[in-house]
Amino acid sequence: MTLVRRNRNWPVFSSLFDDDFLNDFSTDASHYSPAVNISETEDQFSLEMSVPGMSKEDFEINMNQGHITVSAQKREEKEEREKNYTRREFKASSFSRSFSLPEGKIDEDKVEASYQEGILHISIPKRKETLSKSKLISVK
Repeated sequence: MTLVRRNRNWPVFSSLFDDDFLNDFSTDASHYSPAVNISETEDQFSLEMSVPGMSKEDFEINMNQGHITVSAQKREEKEEREKNYTRREFKASSFSRSFSLPEGKIDEDKVEASYQEGILHISIPKRKETLSKSKLISVK
């Protein structure tokens, strides 16, 4: 099914509506890719991931060879018994996202994560020796 006709005058705009683009927004909620904000300050990197409906036990965060991988799995089951029949419904969802970190700049022992109000916060401190320090240089 074609949602938008391609217009030769707008090739870039029309390519946004290709099937591959639309597949990224599938209604299949069993596997999805949550939105992420990444920021950097002088002393750390921060990741904020929008993952409502999860609990902190659902997450797995791994650091390996300069990459951090955040994944989660959630399974919900609901069972209702009425008169002579039983209805049992379940919903499963999962995701996994990986990010490259600057080599040699991360203090892996001090990485912290917290989950609050649907947002997963990951704080990735930089190594102290890699922090930029201002230095006054005298002219000789």
